[in-house]
Amino acid sequence: MSQENEKQGKNVQVALVAGSTSDEPVYNKTIKVLEENNISYELKILSAHRNPDELDAYIKESKSLIFIAVAGLSAALPGVIASKTERPVIGVPVDAKLGGLDALLSIVQMPPRVPVACVGIDRGDNAAYLAMRILNLLEK
Repeated sequence: MSQENEKQGKNVQVALVAGSTSDEPVYNKTIKVLEENNISYELKILSAHRNPDELDAYIKESKSLIFIAVAGLSAALPGVIASKTERPVIGVPVDAKLGGLDALLSIVQMPPRVPVACVGIDRGDNAAYLAMRILNLLEK
């Protein structure tokens, strides 16, 4: 779905950004829900640590309404995105080490004026459902 939207020049509703392809089982849960509900999305694999310049450019160029960021370990990705946009950011902590608590705490402990919504560990599906609720508000 995302490639089709890009070809047609349409804006995607959700930018799904994962820090690594190893997060695939988690971001696939997000994709499944988005596709089942006809929510347009674009998937990018961009690490806040390994691809900072590419991530910056993507955030600036993206016309998405919402970002969903899937990250494990230090889980800096959602916070970095939130620091560079005024759009909603939903963080999905991944169970890579320490049962995912390290990632969860990294996502929820954001400084003032850099909010990130956080769903449960490995709950990519809930991130999609939260994005849908936000999108529903925009349609009213």
